[in-house]
Amino acid sequence: MINSLLDNDFYKFTMQHAVVKLFPKAKARYQFINRGAHDFPPGFANELRKAVDDLAKLQLTPHEKAFFARTCPYIDPTYFDFLQGYRYDPQEVHIQQRDGAITVAIEGYWYRTILWEVPIMSLICERYYQMSGQQRQSDDEVAETARRKIEKYRELGVTIAEFGTRRRHSYAVHRLVVEALKQYGQGAFIGTSNVHLAMLNQTKPIGTHAHEWFMFHAAKYGFKMANLLGLEHWSDVYRGDLGIALSDTYTTDVFFAQFDKKLTKLFDGVRHDSGDPLVFADKAIQHYEEKGIDPLSKTIIFSDGLNYEKVARIAEYCHGRIGMSFGVGTNFTNDVGVPPMNIVIKMTEAFPEEAQWTQVVKLSDEPGKYTGDAATIALAKQVLHIS
Repeated sequence: MINSLLDNDFYKFTMQHAVVKLFPKAKARYQFINRGAHDFPPGFANELRKAVDDLAKLQLTPHEKAFFARTCPYIDPTYFDFLQGYRYDPQEVHIQQRDGAITVAIEGYWYRTILWEVPIMSLICERYYQMSGQQRQSDDEVAETARRKIEKYRELGVTIAEFGTRRRHSYAVHRLVVEALKQYGQGAFIGTSNVHLAMLNQTKPIGTHAHEWFMFHAAKYGFKMANLLGLEHWSDVYRGDLGIALSDTYTTDVFFAQFDKKLTKLFDGVRHDSGDPLVFADKAIQHYEEKGIDPLSKTIIFSDGLNYEKVARIAEYCHGRIGMSFGVGTNFTNDVGVPPMNIVIKMTEAFPEEAQWTQVVKLSDEPGKYTGDAATIALAKQVLHIS
């Protein structure tokens, strides 16, 4: 089901590169969260265990290494040598099942464990559909659905990236979808977050960083410094490349208050991942205008549970006001006639070098999407003056 080390989201590799450079001694813990209360069939944990163990066989091939290095010249050559020697260690992953509930916990050095989240989520989805006997649409129907969608987006005049690795129906569906997007999406489809499928389709891998980057910085430096130092360190590593800043780890309002003029000018734009997208657009435009920057010189990447109707509404609202692009995930890779899964894997604790295990939290613009220990969430809200 996963036959390439690069069958993962691009931002996992870009963050891993930064962690190797800046925080090589840090450790992390992650937990699986079953938001959809899915009931897993008997024996599921055993099958997932086998699939996770199989990942230890993967290694970067010379062809994959050459593609990655050629496509991403801003990543150090030493990182690609490191990645060529990297192997998944299944002992870092602990899986249990009790009746229909499973637990998945990951622990180890952050530079190693950072790659587990996306493939494990993909494996959970694919195994779940297989073992529960749910039948998807045919290959032709899957490709036709993707064709219709990307052609509608092209008519809308927007650019679209595919972000659906984590909760895809299966590898086979994902591959069919990206192939259709590439074939029919000229002028609209700009790339995929999946590096393996970007290579197969000779398109661009898309992404920057994720919430865990800022969650770790909060554990090491405190909540008030997490956004600022997270972005400073990102710019130290990438020197202006990969310049889309994630805005909602500790709410958008806190982010924009800490997004100073230097960083606002340096970063190409911001990513919206929770809350009302139109309200976010207004806040971003106001922020750029207050800093004396033309909003049309910057870009918002919208990526929160998008479908055509949401994209059309956002595009109409933002047209002529600010640059925009869209990352569509599950609506591309798991629209095949069965209900998509609602699952996540999140960092729960971080161990900065010469420190101790520290709870980490995410406070998105939707309180229902908060993750982390209740006491730490309350502390973060108090420190950051979030009501």
